[in-house]
Formats: sequence, structure tokens, C-alpha cells
Amino acid sequence: MQRRNFMKTAGLLAITPAFKGTAATTLTKATEKEIFEWRIYTLEEENPALDIFYQQTFIPACNRLQVTVGAFAPYKKTEKIQRFYLLVYPNLAVYHNAKTSIWKDETFRKAAQPFYDASAAKPVYSVFESFLCEAFDRVPRLIKPDSSRTLFEFRNYKSPNEEANQRKVKMFNVDEIAIFDAVGINSVCYGEVLSGPRMPSLIYLTWYKDEPTRDEAWNKFSSHPDWNRIRTLPEYAHTATDNVSHLLAPLPYSQI
Repeated sequence: MQRRNFMKTAGLLAITPAFKGTAATTLTKATEKEIFEWRIYTLEEENPALDIFYQQTFIPACNRLQVTVGAFAPYKKTEKIQRFYLLVYPNLAVYHNAKTSIWKDETFRKAAQPFYDASAAKPVYSVFESFLCEAFDRVPRLIKPDSSRTLFEFRNYKSPNEEANQRKVKMFNVDEIAIFDAVGINSVCYGEVLSGPRMPSLIYLTWYKDEPTRDEAWNKFSSHPDWNRIRTLPEYAHTATDNVSHLLAPLPYSQI
């Protein structure tokens, strides 16, 4: 973890909007880095209760606290019934404020209590994982996709140790994101995981018009000369030894 940058965000309160439709390589100006929180739920069964809670109650409360929320489901039917939520905080101070202030929001508490009461007696989800991430230097703020997006890809790269994870983050900042831009792998956000169930690791999200476009982009990436140059460099050896990938579709109420 880049402790100096991580602690720096704690003292900053400026609220900055997300970029929209901007290539990752253009984000080179020094700026405050966003904090991303991924919430991944595995549901007990098909049940609209969590979607209704997020859409009608939780997301409006987050927005009042200057937090944007993306909402996603698996792109194709899988054995697990899951929901993926991406909470975007302008900085660490807003993250901390939101975590505490939401429980003082009387509008939220009143609207949320029926869901909490019902799901306490009959749980809606069996597993709830949370990853707290700090944005990469190269892409300090989320880049909103355009309206043509139908497919997102979530990837979590786990490293064998913290030093290897630092080198993988460097690999993205220095080289890999630029190759993504060149081949049509559209960046949304990149984050070094500060705390989560898979450590040390990083998480990034990309988007595509459709599945064929996604496949074409990754084929271009695998054959790109710059990728084949950097993938064998000694400084990037053994940086990511485990990769979890999910293809996701945006839910109708997603703000990303």
C-alpha cells in the first residue's frame, strides 16, 4: 500500500465528479484519488428484496452523502445468485463520514427498518464480502462508461505477497492500462485493495458494448507487442498468481 498517498486522502474534503468518456491515459494530472468499496452478495434464493432496498432506500441515502453507487448482476446465469455493488467515495474522509452518518439519517432509518426486520428473521443473503480500495495513480477517479455499455468485467488479481502486489500495481500504472486503451478494453476504475477477504490484491472494472467486442479487445491485448514485451520482464515476475473474473450486466438502477 502506498501509505503516504493513502493517509493524504484522509485530510482532504473536496468533492470531485467522476470523469465521463475519457481515456485512462489522459488522466495524468495529479489529483485526489477516490476510494472504492465493492460489496458482493450471494443470495439465498431469487428474491427482489435486496434490489428494492438498494434502489429505493440505500442508494438515495448514499447520494445524499455524495456517494455514487453502481449495481450489477452476473451477465449470464450462474450457479450463484449474486449482486455486485460499487460504492464510489470522493476521498477517505467522505468514506468515513458516510459509514457513520448514514445511521443518523432519519429518512434512511425509517425506510430501511422494514428490510432489516424482514431479513433478520429470514436472511436474504448467505455471504456478504466487502473490498475497500484506493484508486490507482494513473486513474485516480472513476471513468463513467457511455450509454452503449451492456457488459462489464470485474477482475480481482491476488498476489503472493505485498511486495509482489506493489509491482503489479506499478505494472498497470506504467504500462498495462495504456495497452488497454489501445486495444479497446475500456477502463472504469482500478483499485489497490486496502482491506478485504483476498489479500494482497487489486480490483479493476472495464466495460464493453457487448460480448463479441469484449472478446475482440482481449484477443488484441494478448497479441499486442507491448504486452508481450512487459509480461516477461523480471520486475513483473510472479506479480499476480490468482485471478478471479466475473462478467457483469448493469442493473436498471445502476448509476455507473
